[in-house]
Amino acid sequence: MANRRAVVTGASSGIGAATVRALRSSGWDVIGVARREDRLSALAAETGASAIACDLTNPEAVDALIAELEKSGPVHALVQVAGGARGTDRVEDASIDDWQWMFDANVLATQRLVAGLLPSLRRAAAADGHADTLFVTSTAAQTAYAGGAGYNAAKAAEAMLVRVLRQELNGEPIRVVEVAPGMVHTEEFTLNRLGGDAVAAEAVYSGVEAPLLADDVADVIRYALESPGHVNLDLITMRPVAQSAQHLLARGPLRVRSID
Repeated sequence: MANRRAVVTGASSGIGAATVRALRSSGWDVIGVARREDRLSALAAETGASAIACDLTNPEAVDALIAELEKSGPVHALVQVAGGARGTDRVEDASIDDWQWMFDANVLATQRLVAGLLPSLRRAAAADGHADTLFVTSTAAQTAYAGGAGYNAAKAAEAMLVRVLRQELNGEPIRVVEVAPGMVHTEEFTLNRLGGDAVAAEAVYSGVEAPLLADDVADVIRYALESPGHVNLDLITMRPVAQSAQHLLARGPLRVRSID
């Protein structure tokens, strides 16, 4: 994989940072993209990845990112992890600012990246057989839940963007993969969603045996990208065993029922 290069967004923490580590361990050249330059620099020093600081909700910053990537070499894979949730308000009480940010971060940023990077992905596919786009959405794109309307809507919109893109690229050797995780215990996702309330954030995971970790999702991303080039994993939905559905979560030890 030494000649393949991936752009991984959301690389300053969580799934994005874990994906940078996973791909580097497999020999990929990786460019990590995120807002926080200090965290990116530390990750680059740790892994040997390159790093570009960019706020993906800023169109001018994304244009500059695309221009820098165009100058630095081919892009064989776009891994769009960046995004997030803000708030758990009911629809009637929703913060328009929170909803605007979620659409900017999860939907419009994704469109900008796809539009900007497709020329480079096409050149890489023409030279090397195939290229990849992979998008981390969420099971929130599949199932509504009270207090989740803004995030449900943003992730559902991103998921539809991905599915339309797959149809629009039909006939080209560019794979379009969607990974939709359920509960993932990362350092920042729920903390940011709940406005920095660390106690409330930890309570979300209380008693849940073995929620997914960022490394689990990163392993699946790496598997999808390293599958044979003719194999497209359209949609990978992954949850911890304790979460049978969006609304059905076991708290407490997992154990088999009596077989007597």
